[in-house]
Amino acid sequence: MANVSAREEQKHWQHWVMNRDRQAADELVQKYMPLVHYQVQRIAISLPKNVNKHELISFGLLGLYDALEKFDPSRDLKFDTYASFRIRGAILDGLRKEDWLPRSLREKTKKIEATMAKMEQQYMREVTAKEVADALGMTEEEVYTVMNEGFFANILSLDEWPKEEDDGPLTLRDEKAVSPEEMVLHEELRQQLAQVIQQLNEKEQLVISLFYKEELTLTEIGQVMGLSTSRISQIHSKALFKLRKILEKVW
Repeated sequence: MANVSAREEQKHWQHWVMNRDRQAADELVQKYMPLVHYQVQRIAISLPKNVNKHELISFGLLGLYDALEKFDPSRDLKFDTYASFRIRGAILDGLRKEDWLPRSLREKTKKIEATMAKMEQQYMREVTAKEVADALGMTEEEVYTVMNEGFFANILSLDEWPKEEDDGPLTLRDEKAVSPEEMVLHEELRQQLAQVIQQLNEKEQLVISLFYKEELTLTEIGQVMGLSTSRISQIHSKALFKLRKILEKVW
């Protein structure tokens, strides 16, 4: 059955590449739709609850269609890999164009940041989320949520890489084509992140590694670590809170 499926997929690719057959394109979209849902699930974890997942799926679909249009099967690159970059990029681009962070959340973020700065100056040390929460009459979980969502918004605004020209059939360059400047920047960032992550405790390091490097879901991480999904979510939130504070000093 797997061979038949592979032959059918190859046939769809041939019809699409040679004739731009729309039915073949639809079949390929259905085949790779799980990539869209996967990227939406990962990105949505760091977004406010008001963000509509159906909109994220729409953005992801645009990325998938874009990948189909530009993918060159003759290149030594898997479509899954190429499409994942396009889908994620399309979702992030869509979020940048939308005012998805509510004004109330922006105000809460500023309020928390101001309180943190004031308390750290007063106590001459880093303050915990619980201390900030007590000072503002909020729950510790709310502080984590607000700061992490605001953190994602800041990362989103910084995550705008120069766009490549879309004239060619394949705009995603392989690693060999990365410029020396990009290699230096990526290496510096990698080293900084590695140093920062080492300041987390063992469980936090493991959750961050499994989620961002191994790309496991929070539920899968819970199964690996023998913890509930809600507990993994808490560890993930606390880790991001710590990373945010450390990275602010590094950057």
